[in-house]
Formats: sequence, structure tokens, C-alpha cells
Amino acid sequence: MPARVLVGTQWGDEGKGKIIDILSEEASAIVRYQGGANAGHTVVVGGKTLILHLIPCGILRPGKLCYIGNGVVVDPEALFHEIAALEKENVQVEGRLFVSLSAHVILPYHRLVERVMERLLGNRRIGTAGRGIGPAYRDKAGRMGVRVCDLFDRRVLREKVAVLAEQARMLIERLSEEGGLASESSSRVPGAPESGPEGEDLRVDEPSDIVESYAALGERIRPMAVDVSLELNRALGEGKHVLFEGAQGTLLDVDFGTYPYVSSSNATAGGACTGTGVGPTMMDEVLGVAKAYTTRVGNGPFPTELPPEASAALREAGAEYGATTGRPRRCGWFDAVIVRHSVRINGVSGLFITKLDVLNNVEELNICTGYSYEGEHLSDFPASLEAMFRVEPSYEILPGWQCSVNEARKKEDLPREALKYVHRIGELVGARIKGISVGSAREEMILLD
Repeated sequence: MPARVLVGTQWGDEGKGKIIDILSEEASAIVRYQGGANAGHTVVVGGKTLILHLIPCGILRPGKLCYIGNGVVVDPEALFHEIAALEKENVQVEGRLFVSLSAHVILPYHRLVERVMERLLGNRRIGTAGRGIGPAYRDKAGRMGVRVCDLFDRRVLREKVAVLAEQARMLIERLSEEGGLASESSSRVPGAPESGPEGEDLRVDEPSDIVESYAALGERIRPMAVDVSLELNRALGEGKHVLFEGAQGTLLDVDFGTYPYVSSSNATAGGACTGTGVGPTMMDEVLGVAKAYTTRVGNGPFPTELPPEASAALREAGAEYGATTGRPRRCGWFDAVIVRHSVRINGVSGLFITKLDVLNNVEELNICTGYSYEGEHLSDFPASLEAMFRVEPSYEILPGWQCSVNEARKKEDLPREALKYVHRIGELVGARIKGISVGSAREEMILLD
């Protein structure tokens, strides 16, 4: 298949990094199409654990070209920090990584505004990673954003930064006047407080300082800034294989997830087109990744979440801590309703199951097959957030296998109960199982197709 899209089918953290790394072996180019440095894709190669946030996982395969598409919001400082970390591990990045000229740029104002908005929301806060992703996408939709190409034009950069600085200052000043934030301190921008409760730094950087620092970052980005749409369409026209790497998961998609407890971009397969400039008729296959159980970071509904003690036990067994933030993940049983929703939304034809090994010692396994809500049975994901908070999961119970699957390399090596569990997941969600991950390392994988 010349063009493949890989998406997460749960609330992110499904193990996309490992699957992208495996599929990258057959690809000529790998491209990230949405999200930003809030993503955390973990790959274990040769005993080393590498975590990527902005750069596609294909960078770990020598000779592969990697692209950051226009649908990604790019934090230049985070990008160069990640490049330095990879080069320290002897991964060649120069000449292999390219960034879309049309990608939007995250500025310090975006991180500041996100912190302020999370505080304002109180108990209804989203639980973001604090990387400024949402405000950057908001400015993009509001037609005020700074793009990579703007970093090369000081006049344009100066005008846009001035508007964003004033916007941040006005927001903080208004919230201070309304009692939402402390306002005793001065700021680098007149009228904005220096800190909020608990001494949080709320200074708004001077526009001139931002213009100077980001123009300098722009000069560092310039050698890798390209028209990604042109590059990818040319590669596909030459018969080369391109792999489209999604971040987060379908249930965090701004349109099809548990809104508003979602990310700010389209993590679904449709985002691969709008986030790279490659038309839908060029896409050959959509693949999905699902964890053998379910996890979620941050706030929002989670119908199959386990009680605290059981959730903690599964968290420790699976090392379920955010790759970007380090926050503990909430853990629960496999939810076939949300994965079935994801299969339909994305047009998933093949599904990879990850972390099957984490369930080695579980005596009985529950699979959520549907929900009960106000006396009615729901087999599909409800649009209403309030309904998602109140649904009761209906479970099908399967026996566990009570032994290790880590050494399995073909399906015949798996216990009968493990195979039955995976097969039942495929039946319930309506997708063919293409592979099963039985450990974190690249080689701990069973490919079925």
C-alpha cells in the first residue's frame, strides 16, 4: 500500500509509537499530521527507550525521510530540544527532517493563556499537558496565528506577535479585575499581573523580545522548511510508500471525541488529509491501534474505569504514566463501544492490539460490549457528554491466561485464552486484527498479516 494512515482508537497512549516504528521499515517517508509537543510516542530499540513528541517515529529508521505537516502546531524550542536529544543518541536528523512552511507556531503566549484558562475552568478544567496546543489552534482558527513561513519575515512576525501579546495581556487583566487571578504585581506588559495564586508566573513577554528570539529560531528552521504537500504528493506519484502518523486518539478528536475533554485537532484519519495536503483519493489503508485494556489521562468520562485500587495495580503492571507529562493514567477494562466508534469514524480495516502482556496475571477479563443509559441499551457511543458520564457498561467476561506471553512471536505461541480474547475484540469492534504486541521492545511483536 503506497499510503497508510495509523490512528489511535482510544484516548491516546495506545502504543502508536511502537507500531509506527515497525511499519516505518516499509515506508520511504513518515509524516505527522496533527497535534504538537503534547504527544509522547515511546519506542524501545536495542534496550533503549526513546520518546518522541514532535518528530515522527520513523526518524529511528536510518534513511527514512520524516515530515511535520501543516496540521501540527510546532513549538520551535521543543523541536530543537528533541533534535538535540536524538543526536545525542547518534540518530541522524539533519537532511532527513522537514517542517511544513504552513505549520502554525506555538509562542510563549499560548502556554501562558492555556495555564490561565485551565485555572479559570476550575473543576471543569480539561487537564491539558500545558504545552499551549489549544490556544495555538484557537489562533489558527481565528486567523491570527503565526506560521513557520512568518518566522522569515520580521515585519509580518512583528505585527502578529503584537496582536497576540495584547490579547494575552487583556485576558489576564480582565480575569484579574473579576477576581479570577491576583493582580498586585506589575508585568513586562503594562496592566498584566506578574503572578497569580501560589506565585504562578503570569508575565506577558515583550513583543520585541519574542520577535528577536523567534526570528533567530526561524533561521534555524529555514533549512528544513518545505512545502510538505508538494513533497508528499511527488513521493506518492513516484510510487513511494508514505506513512501518516497520528497523535492522541480518536476519543480525543475535537469533533468525534468526548468533547470538551478532547485535544484541539483532528486525530482521526481525516486529519491526515487536511494536515498534510494529500487528497483522500491517495489514501490506500487506515490502520488502528488499541490497547488490550483502556487508559485515559486527564479529566473526562471513562465508563470502564476500574476502582482506585484495581486501577493502581493495572497502572503499575503496565507502567501507565504519561510519556510527556509523567502523570498517572486512569486504567479500566477494554471498551469495545469506543473502539467500534473509532473503527467506523476512521474506516479502520486492520487493528493492532498492544500491551497484551500486561494482562498476563489477570484471572478474569471484562470486555465492555455496550452501555445502559436511563433504562435503554446503547451499542454505540453517545454524543452527549452528560450521557457518557452516566452510562453503565455491560460486560462480557472471558478467562485470563495466567502465564507470560512475552516470548510469543507467532500466534501459535499464545495461550488459547489470549487468542480468544484478541479474537473476540476483533469481532466486537469490526476490524481484522493485524498484529499483537507482547512487550515494549521492537521485536516483541506478533504480526498476523
